[in-house]
Amino acid sequence: MNSYVEALLNGGDFGQFFTDDVQWTTVETGDQIIGRQAVRDYIVSLHSKLFDAHPEVKNVAIADGIVALEADFVGTHTGEFAGIAPTGAAVRVPYCVFYDVDDAGIRALRAYMPVRQMVAQLQAEPAAGL
Repeated sequence: MNSYVEALLNGGDFGQFFTDDVQWTTVETGDQIIGRQAVRDYIVSLHSKLFDAHPEVKNVAIADGIVALEADFVGTHTGEFAGIAPTGAAVRVPYCVFYDVDDAGIRALRAYMPVRQMVAQLQAEPAAGL
């Protein structure tokens, strides 16, 4: 898991740690993505196309068959997200991802991303004087 996080944070090939049939679920919306390349592409898109963003990792907890990652998603809105055209707005939201893992690799990711909070930040009026 350490190698996966290092690859994710440093632009490496983090997809190599996924099983062929890995499944991503955004818990708040119920959206699902299945397959190594599709999940990898979604994560890349989230960090480099929809947003110019990166995770600021706070905690990682590892137990038998499961890993939890707590982080802040920090970035700038650069692509259409949730039907909102790019705004250039800064976004910072806390999130967690739970990973199901076994000897074959990462089988599932359940992302507790506060999508409504992200949308609210994109739609917020700029502060006075900015």
